[in-house]
Amino acid sequence: MSESESAAMNCDVAVVGAGPSGLMVAERLAAQGLKVRVFETKASAARKFLLAGKGGLNLTHSEAFESFVTRYGKRSEQLKPWLEQWGSAELRQWVKELGFDTFVGTSGRVFPSDMKAAPLLRAWLVRLKSQGVCFHTRHRWTGWNTANHPVFQTEKGEVSVHCRALVLATGGGSWARLGSDAAWLPLLQEKGVDIAPLQAANCGFDVGGLATADQGWSAVFKQRFAGQPFKSVALRFTDDEGRSFAKQGEFVATETGVEGSLIYAASALLRDAVASQGKATFELDLLPQFSAERVLSEVQHPRGSRSLSSHLKGRLGIDGIKAGLLYEVLGKDGMADARRLAAAIKALPVTVVAARPVDEAISTAGGVRLEALDERGMCQALPGVFCVGEMLDWEAPTGGYLLTACMSSSVRVADGVAGFLQGA
Repeated sequence: MSESESAAMNCDVAVVGAGPSGLMVAERLAAQGLKVRVFETKASAARKFLLAGKGGLNLTHSEAFESFVTRYGKRSEQLKPWLEQWGSAELRQWVKELGFDTFVGTSGRVFPSDMKAAPLLRAWLVRLKSQGVCFHTRHRWTGWNTANHPVFQTEKGEVSVHCRALVLATGGGSWARLGSDAAWLPLLQEKGVDIAPLQAANCGFDVGGLATADQGWSAVFKQRFAGQPFKSVALRFTDDEGRSFAKQGEFVATETGVEGSLIYAASALLRDAVASQGKATFELDLLPQFSAERVLSEVQHPRGSRSLSSHLKGRLGIDGIKAGLLYEVLGKDGMADARRLAAAIKALPVTVVAARPVDEAISTAGGVRLEALDERGMCQALPGVFCVGEMLDWEAPTGGYLLTACMSSSVRVADGVAGFLQGA
């Protein structure tokens, strides 16, 4: 690299990662007149953001703040000040300022009016470039050189960047193909930054302990029902610490177990229980609209010459994958016992024995411990190095909570970076 090229890579702030967290930090700092450069491993920005928005970009959630903040579990109290400063309302206003309206869906989730991520991202990048933010794609951060400058591997070789502050917005460890590959983890550990092990969050699970198969689904169930949804069911689970989950929704049977929105919502409790106990058993109400008494009455109703499957379908509307799951869990003997069958319809025990791998998860738990950062979001072991977004040790369910907290952390850290540079 020539001397002129080296000088061209000077900046006030280098941001590693062009996802929503990194872009928000860049926007806030550039608005204060700071020279910001954003470095991205992939060929374009915010690939995970774009993919997540293909089915409709869930920006945030409209529920009251008191409920909203509880979605962050054990970290709720620590994230509360971030979200009070910049939360759901501020995110919606920010989207409006980019030129897009939002609406609240029936579930309380908030979406852009056209449901799409791409137009929003394009408008955001245009605004960032108009602010003077410089983008460098296909630049993989590999650590620091002997002069303590951040170093990047590019197609043309290694380059170093002279910056007054470094912001790491590199994501967690899921969806490695889109850039969140956790390559940052050993780099920070080597520098003494305290990191909680990464775990799958908003993930699926493998099932086990079924009547018809020693491990996983039976061949018959897998062949007939893998990929099909369970609709209008309710899931209940209470762990050994007394933490409870209860919600109605939908999920899907996979080749090895279960996944989908209802499973993701309970995944933190299920994952922790599997880690400590080797398994977790939740109860599934297949007919939440019916009372237990009504279900028992309908199951015990004389069925004459009709088969049990015809009887269940005619009296209760249970067929297809719901009937298949009952048989899978109860076996022939259980299905033949009317009282046991009726009880199972209202509280069917389903055991999961392993979370799916981190790279299959929607997001990750673990990461840079909040205790390893000062009040500005700067690593206590690395002065001038800040961390934001999903690489921090917090987690949230789907529903807009992930994106909101990622961007909220960026607003907080941008203020911290500005204050640090002013003090410096």
